[in-house]
Amino acid sequence: MQILNKLGLTRLLSAAILGLGAISTAGTASADSAASAWAKTDHTQVRLVSASATTGDGPALRLGMQFKLQPGWKVYWRSPGDAGFPPHIDWKGSSNLTNTKTEWPAPKRFSVLGLETLGYKDEVILPLSAKTVTPSQGASLKARVRYLTCNDICIPYEAKLSLELPPGPMTPSAHAHSIDRYSARVPGDGAAHGLAITDLRSVEKAGKSVLRLVASAEGAFTAPDAFMEGVPGLAYGKPNINLSDDGRRAIIDIAVDGLDGLDDAKGQTLDDRTFTVTLIDGKRTAEQQLTAKPGDVALDSGASNADQTAHPATGPPSLWTILLFAILGGLILNLMPCVLPVLSLKLLSLVQHGGGEPADVRMGFLASAAGIITACLALAGVLAAMKAAGSVVGWGIQFQQPWFLIGLITLVTVFACNLWGFFEVRLPAFIGNAGTGHAEGVGGHFLQGVFATLLATPCSAPFLGTAIGFALAGATADIFMVFAALGVGLALPYLAVATVPGLATRLPKPGTWMVKLRVVLGFALAATAIWLLTVLAGTSGADAALVTGALMGAAAMVLFVAHRPTGRGLKASAPALAGTFILALMVPSWLPAPATNSKTTALDGIWQPFNEAAIPKLVAEGKTVYVDVTADWCLTCLVNKGVVLSDTRVQEILADKNVVAMIADWTKPNEAISRYLARYGRYGIPFNIVYGPKMPDGVVLPELLRPGLVLDAFGQAADIKILTTSR
Repeated sequence: MQILNKLGLTRLLSAAILGLGAISTAGTASADSAASAWAKTDHTQVRLVSASATTGDGPALRLGMQFKLQPGWKVYWRSPGDAGFPPHIDWKGSSNLTNTKTEWPAPKRFSVLGLETLGYKDEVILPLSAKTVTPSQGASLKARVRYLTCNDICIPYEAKLSLELPPGPMTPSAHAHSIDRYSARVPGDGAAHGLAITDLRSVEKAGKSVLRLVASAEGAFTAPDAFMEGVPGLAYGKPNINLSDDGRRAIIDIAVDGLDGLDDAKGQTLDDRTFTVTLIDGKRTAEQQLTAKPGDVALDSGASNADQTAHPATGPPSLWTILLFAILGGLILNLMPCVLPVLSLKLLSLVQHGGGEPADVRMGFLASAAGIITACLALAGVLAAMKAAGSVVGWGIQFQQPWFLIGLITLVTVFACNLWGFFEVRLPAFIGNAGTGHAEGVGGHFLQGVFATLLATPCSAPFLGTAIGFALAGATADIFMVFAALGVGLALPYLAVATVPGLATRLPKPGTWMVKLRVVLGFALAATAIWLLTVLAGTSGADAALVTGALMGAAAMVLFVAHRPTGRGLKASAPALAGTFILALMVPSWLPAPATNSKTTALDGIWQPFNEAAIPKLVAEGKTVYVDVTADWCLTCLVNKGVVLSDTRVQEILADKNVVAMIADWTKPNEAISRYLARYGRYGIPFNIVYGPKMPDGVVLPELLRPGLVLDAFGQAADIKILTTSR
């Protein structure tokens, strides 16, 4: 669990991102024949530059990826630290180009809210080495660059750059000096700067595992810093520096987290593990691979370590792993409390095929599965468009919009009235009966799948958050692939029945009991409409919810009266329903929305409003902070609060004088909460986390809580003694 916080935040946050991304492409052709056009965004500019405008006589090419950043914004080093991900360059589509390699100038350290990250601000050129396959020919360079830039929020970008280098003698371009300047900042063995890394030890200090680095300098150290890489699964703290009297020798202690996650043959130890060590002191740099040996070392002692073998660095999950997560998350979503409102539709889809033909069952359930997958792809399209437009994106955020809620309330009301027998609509055969699900067409089943998906999206599920975070941090294609996999997972129960239609055909044939069941299921949908009205009250106010509810009641009455034997049927009800829907959509603009989202609950005396900026200070004072990101439309959140956070043992801890319980209400759009979630790679809720002196970066809890999980998180994050003090 330690690594899930520090490095789990690292890796998930590196894929799942704290803001919105965009795609930028190189604009008009550059007048500079040795540089591509700038790919510009609101915060960055990036282009490909060459040290020569031609390929030259030999195979070697000297290139650079140049970033210019707005004040305060940064991009990341090859090992970003506790958050972020480094620029990644894909050369697919290039011709006469091979053996490309990115070099990394020495980075700067950025410490924010307990997170240690490494990267560059203002401007940087990443030197690139490459070769031509045939030196006598020109080279066509096509670079697709994916990178993350951060300030108060982080935004992933993608740039497509192109540069044509014709054949000819190599002559220095205007960019040669700049590329060389940044190449000089790439750490070497340290000899040119008079730096040497002489020893690396594994020690225990104040109950923590520490890497103790010994370094020396020909001239006194001024502000040394060190960065560790190499062992998958470990996270490294900010170094503690101890200099000798003459300043020419340094002992650098770096705390290490995540040992409990190591499960290889060496075990949960730093001994005999190899690390890449980068030492920086102003403009002086050195880099070396060292193997940690047990035992302490004095400040005036000298020892060397010649082991040069390093473990490869770990990377983010592969696309195939993410797609598997999306399928599993979609399948588990069928079991989450959020799907309670759609159980009536699922049950109806099953029982209406009792005694039917297997072919009809298979076609109906395949149509429902197709509706689910189509709805997920439609959501992917909306999110991709919002992301490209610079809007906040997330899973379930449509429930923050009054117009969406009113549309859904209207649909649920109409579905309920249909189940009660207030009306029957026979649509054209190519559409099918959307309301009753008769076997004459597949359109009804397809639309039921779409509708069920919309109702099932307010909450997240295990594996789903990781997949959604990866998708929204990636390219448009990633979003569509992940959401398609999510749709497959959500549709698996329907596909199972389509594969084995006997699961439905063995049920009793529809009869009088079916009519009664439809009435019961209609009341279940009516309860869903009432729940949606309570959500609308949170976004637009109680008055708006009451007026909308009254309009829906009027619509139900119109349907009931118009479709009686003496009524005028669809000719009378259709215009009335359309008018009612239009009036309902106008309600939020007529009535003022509530100023806050505060709710009166049994926990009001415990909870206080979310204040992210106050968390580090509270933890530094020895407090433990519990944050619950919730919303009225998140049924899983409500279950967590009603069952787990109301548990006597949990309430006793939350009410302790050394515990601060914060609630972040995401019922309405809130950019600060969206950014906060994205920092942890989350784009949906529920989200619960515990910060404490032992875990200042927080212990992230799963979507579905249990009292034991919450208690364990407090034990990991805080000195357990604070949980037993008097209030």
